[in-house]
Amino acid sequence: MPSKRVVLYAVSCLATGALLSGCGASGGPAGASGQVTTPAAMTTAAVPPTGRVPDPTGTATTARPTRPPRHEGAPMSRAPRPTAPPAAFEAGNPRGNAPVPAAARAVDTSHPTRTIGDGTPAGCTSAAVVAAVAAGGVITFSCGPAPVVITMKATAKVRNASARVVLDGGGKVTLSGAGQRRILYMDTCDQAQGWTTSHCQDQSAPELTVQNLTFADGDSTGDTAEGGGGGAVLVRGGRFKVADSRFVRNRCDGTGPDLGGAAIRVLDQYQDLPVYVTGSTFGGAPGQGGSCSNGGALSSIGVSWVVLNSVLTYNSAVGHGANPARGGTPGGGSGGAVYTDGNQYTVRVEGSLIAHNDAKEGGGAFFYVSNDRTGTLAVHSSTLRANPSHGFETAGFPGVFFIGAGKPDVSGAALS
Repeated sequence: MPSKRVVLYAVSCLATGALLSGCGASGGPAGASGQVTTPAAMTTAAVPPTGRVPDPTGTATTARPTRPPRHEGAPMSRAPRPTAPPAAFEAGNPRGNAPVPAAARAVDTSHPTRTIGDGTPAGCTSAAVVAAVAAGGVITFSCGPAPVVITMKATAKVRNASARVVLDGGGKVTLSGAGQRRILYMDTCDQAQGWTTSHCQDQSAPELTVQNLTFADGDSTGDTAEGGGGGAVLVRGGRFKVADSRFVRNRCDGTGPDLGGAAIRVLDQYQDLPVYVTGSTFGGAPGQGGSCSNGGALSSIGVSWVVLNSVLTYNSAVGHGANPARGGTPGGGSGGAVYTDGNQYTVRVEGSLIAHNDAKEGGGAFFYVSNDRTGTLAVHSSTLRANPSHGFETAGFPGVFFIGAGKPDVSGAALS
């Protein structure tokens, strides 16, 4: 069942019959006549009169589909990727001092519903994780005193009848996709996980929380669920938040104009409430970042985010051709760290470090497009540096491509 947001979006795009950046293009805002106009401070490159994204090939763009394209053919064969347990668990920006609202904080797991493991590493298996996530509730681990890696043999999937699912690794557990599969999945519109409401794209439950965990080597390449993306975690519907966790070396498809989120991809949240990410790290060191066509760390359509006291470094958007895809290209390459698209939604980043991310096309750190020009991007008390945009970015905002209400709200932040 398609999201109501996507259906309305498709209708509005079809009605215009024109290439609008509001239909996923990276050009300027549409005027009253429906023709594209160009904001004064838009890109570092010259913009043609049509307002399209700068195209060094001179090839015209075409309107993108309302959902990310499905990938034909069987998933690629991938050899398992070994994951070594971390020596010490550190997540988030130690210099970040953004206040954390109650809704964004880690959940109390002192009285778990169920515990994975019997006190030894041998008891902490992929099958145990899959079963526990399907059963729901507050889930903790008992795998012994040392850090442990659980290599997932199958993706753990949330059942939609669950009111709440909390996964707490206690800072000792790494869930590894071994470079072969997505690690965690929740989709309230997936009937295989139970159809619990008639409005699956806007239901209050399940509430999924991951905390004190490491997600490593997730890979959703070739997985076409909800159009692809979400190398470690894919979420649609309900509520989702991340606290005090790490995401390293995750991957999703390397091409496609709108799919993304090497670590996390989110589509729809209950009543358009935000996804909270607090005290977490995406990448963190050379060779540890995520890689995807768009959004080397985070990606969404029509979803708001609040990212607090976190680190997003060394992530890459590796697609080619932007969105909509230039003729003769597969599309993608925007949002080295974060790729977002939609209508009225917000992104707020505070107390965070965003550095050394890379976009082959636009927005080395952030790619943000609000189709109806109502959305906002705010970066407060944070550092953005060395986030190259190899195709285009908004003038005066290094590493950022922004189309929305006014300009990005940057205060107490260093951009370079």
